[in-house]
Amino acid sequence: MNGYRVPADARPAASLLLLRDAPAGLEVLLLRRAERADDHRSGICVFPGGVLDTRDRAGHACTLGGDEAALSTRLGLAQGGLDYAVAALRECFEETGLLLADRPVDAAAAAPWRQRLHAGEAGIAEACAALGLCLDLRGLSYHSHWLTPPGVPKRFDTRFFAARAPEGQSGEADGAEALELMWLTPQAALAPARGLKLLPVTERLLQELLPFADVDAALAESASRQVRLTMPRAARRADGSRCVLLPEHPAWAEAGRLDPAGRADVCAELVPGAAVRLSPLVLRITAPNAGLMTGPGTNSYLVGSGQAWTVIDPGPADARHLQALLAAAPGRITRILVTHTHRDHSPGAAALAAATGAPVYGRRAEFADGQDTSFAPERELADGERLDCGGATLRVVATPGHASNHLCYWLEDEDLLFSGDHVMQGSTVVINPPDGDMKAYLDSLAALLAAPPAWIAPGHGFLVADTRAVLDGLIRHRLRREARVLQALRARGEADVDALLPEVYADVPPLLHAPARRSLLAHLLKLGADGAAESEDGWRWRYVAAGSCQTPSTSSS
Repeated sequence: MNGYRVPADARPAASLLLLRDAPAGLEVLLLRRAERADDHRSGICVFPGGVLDTRDRAGHACTLGGDEAALSTRLGLAQGGLDYAVAALRECFEETGLLLADRPVDAAAAAPWRQRLHAGEAGIAEACAALGLCLDLRGLSYHSHWLTPPGVPKRFDTRFFAARAPEGQSGEADGAEALELMWLTPQAALAPARGLKLLPVTERLLQELLPFADVDAALAESASRQVRLTMPRAARRADGSRCVLLPEHPAWAEAGRLDPAGRADVCAELVPGAAVRLSPLVLRITAPNAGLMTGPGTNSYLVGSGQAWTVIDPGPADARHLQALLAAAPGRITRILVTHTHRDHSPGAAALAAATGAPVYGRRAEFADGQDTSFAPERELADGERLDCGGATLRVVATPGHASNHLCYWLEDEDLLFSGDHVMQGSTVVINPPDGDMKAYLDSLAALLAAPPAWIAPGHGFLVADTRAVLDGLIRHRLRREARVLQALRARGEADVDALLPEVYADVPPLLHAPARRSLLAHLLKLGADGAAESEDGWRWRYVAAGSCQTPSTSSS
């Protein structure tokens, strides 16, 4: 990230998290901003901070522990990193009277300089020279980097720093920018009863401070951070009200793709029956079948252009969803594709085919349990086959694992993969033997990871970005779970699936233990195939020590 440039419509800014130890625990300094009728930030509670001043660079000469090159590298900048640190200390001094300095600060002598700095009549270097001190950066740590989303009246590119509050200084609000100073524990600041008006960034940083008992622990974590840019995005809820999305929110990446200008017209919720235009070639309609295993509902996609459109995963047999698909189609539906034949993905194909005359393509499952046994494709698709969808090209990608007949469809025109249940947003999928196969699933993930798509359109959830990290994370998660299975089996020597379940899935709510049991069995079957475990009945398993592996007698049933 070295060489990062502040966006042209954003102002570089710096802020300081001042921390202190108190009888109630770790406390952080917040200030309440002035009330202004024309300012959407009016009355909010924030950490001290503000925009950089061109004279902050002159303050480099009066710093102790300031290394311009090292700090620029830490901030991912070609140059100017020290400007942000100086600005953070200056802004804190202006607003609160608290200054990180190499010697005690005379509050009476400093007061006029606070006013001059605020009025822009002097720079921090002049103030330091007159007060006979240096800015002490030795205890300062770079904490966070946040960028205000596009589309708002004022954007700020803000670097947050953290430091221990200076001893012997009491502080006083300047009465202009800051009306009130508050030393609060993060818990108290976040308490709904207190009713503080907080920006998303302030709320998030307070939440991140919750685990720490004292300043030393908080600063140690801050100094060890790998700081990445965080940019919230504006969106709307289903009821039309505005909301702010953070990177962990499901709709965040999709909002960035569909609304880069920040119009806030992307819906942060998946609304059943609503057609969402994801690109000129793709629409999404979510079925009204939200549930424990289907999340917000099963997504159907319309892919094509002009008068020829292909439906991917027509969903469950639901008359409302059928009507929504027919109403959303910009042209004639000429083909129906199915990723796999689980009952939330393929049963709608029969009614849609009857209504449109479109042929149905996919693959039959190898096992009937849990499948849509009525599924009868006109033709079974081959891995690598390319389908012309009215000006758009879909490539068939065989991805067995979650189901033996699982296919993904790669929209080559947009480098977008329709993943069915092979990749779900924010969740792992159940691998249910015998049709589900853990080794096949991991191999399918690895094949995609070798050349990942730019975007994934899952069967459940919003569009997924950062696909390399997502695919790698799924593989790592499964391998960590496998290691826990092996560790538990090694410790016991021999155990059945129900005995292993609460130990291996101790981090999973009991409500999900029934589906987890299926994936546990899939892990055990893989370990059996690898020679690390064995079973006669597929239920009770024995650990096989390395070097003494036997051919497991377990069948895949």
